[in-house]
Amino acid sequence: MSFLQQKWMLILSMVALSTYLQAQEQITSMTLEDAINYALAESPTIKEAQINIADAEAQIDERKSVGLPQLNGSVNFQRYLEIPVQPLPEEFDIFGPLGRPILGIADDIGSENLSGQTNEQLQILNSILNAPQGDGVSFFRKNNLTAAVNLDAMIFDGTYFVALRAAREYRNYVQVDYANKRRTVENRVIDAYLPVLFLQENIELLDKNIQNLEKLFFETKELYEAGFAEQLDIDRQELSLANLTIERDALRRQLENAKAALKFSMNYPLESELLIEDDLEEMALQLSDDVLQGKYNYTARPEYQVATSGISLNELNIKQYRSGYLPSLRASAVYQQQYQGDSFSDGFWAPTAFVGLTLNVPIFDGLMKEAQIQRAKLQLELAEVQRKELGRLIDLEVETSRKTYLSALESYDNQRKNLELAERIYNTTQVKYREGVGSSLEVTQAEQSLYSTQSNYMQAIYDLLQAKINVEKALGR
Repeated sequence: MSFLQQKWMLILSMVALSTYLQAQEQITSMTLEDAINYALAESPTIKEAQINIADAEAQIDERKSVGLPQLNGSVNFQRYLEIPVQPLPEEFDIFGPLGRPILGIADDIGSENLSGQTNEQLQILNSILNAPQGDGVSFFRKNNLTAAVNLDAMIFDGTYFVALRAAREYRNYVQVDYANKRRTVENRVIDAYLPVLFLQENIELLDKNIQNLEKLFFETKELYEAGFAEQLDIDRQELSLANLTIERDALRRQLENAKAALKFSMNYPLESELLIEDDLEEMALQLSDDVLQGKYNYTARPEYQVATSGISLNELNIKQYRSGYLPSLRASAVYQQQYQGDSFSDGFWAPTAFVGLTLNVPIFDGLMKEAQIQRAKLQLELAEVQRKELGRLIDLEVETSRKTYLSALESYDNQRKNLELAERIYNTTQVKYREGVGSSLEVTQAEQSLYSTQSNYMQAIYDLLQAKINVEKALGR
């Protein structure tokens, strides 16, 4: 081989190795626990529940802020295009019968007596004295600028404390709801995972049976060529081999559909390959006597906790409506500076500051709160009835699942014994056939009996595992 050929062979080998490694990287193997963890990490339902928890935490902070002092600043500017004028009654007319004495008094005051007045006061007096007859008096300037700081604080409000407790209880509710949704996702993955595992192990069993039958078929053809077997023996085994192959192909198609359902329940890419690693029989281990006979707690079930949190929220709802009958008290403080002037150089600033209390006392609301309380009581009663019914349903599920498991365990033991017997019969008939003291019909009958017993045994394992999982679901484990 030339150097150039060796170089191209090396390049092709590297490309083939790279393609193989990439293909291997795309294949993911998972146990049931791995599949559940993947589904919990990728589930949109779980992500929404986590967002709801964060939102509930934010609602608590929002409720707290209502009871804290609120400080606001404001700036307001107005420029009058037409200055408003306040008309005066006739007896206050400066130029009327009573106006002349006022002007005379003003003239008698003299400039020396006005020296103690501020410029702002002098300007106001001048505008009043020089106002045209009948025009009235204006108390405004063209430019008005007001800057203020407003402090508002709640001193007492009965609804505030109940609302804060309700926000905290709602946080507990969404946390329990999150656990309930986790359980729902887990159960959905389990229900989709078990059929995949069941079909996968059935296919492995069929592959083993086909391999054994192919070996026997080869030996039968050798015996036929040597004159120690008939064509009928070959035809029977060939028919059995064809039936097993058809059954295996059908199970493979079912397995692909089951895997697609599992990927969908996990939110796993449908185009990516997925392998299952668990062993069906190892997963169907017996449950302890405590699980099968011991007492159980309703609160272990997330949906029961959700129902209990719903009752607490309804109780707080009633308290909130009742607290609406209590008075509320708020305190406020304001400080502002107001500027007035025809321009920004000849005006003056006027400060204002005050504090105050506001007491709000409910007297009569048309019986609205009474109606709200009655409705809230009905909602509470409904929630209690629903929780009680849920408890009865849990009792039924626990009792039924325990009995079903014991029945499945008994069936599994019987099928395991039957399988041992069918394997012993099949092996004996094969030995007799090879030694020439048995017929191919006996082998075929023993073979069919073995396959049927194997199928029953696999179904018994699957039923036992399903019953075990149903017991754990009923107990909230």
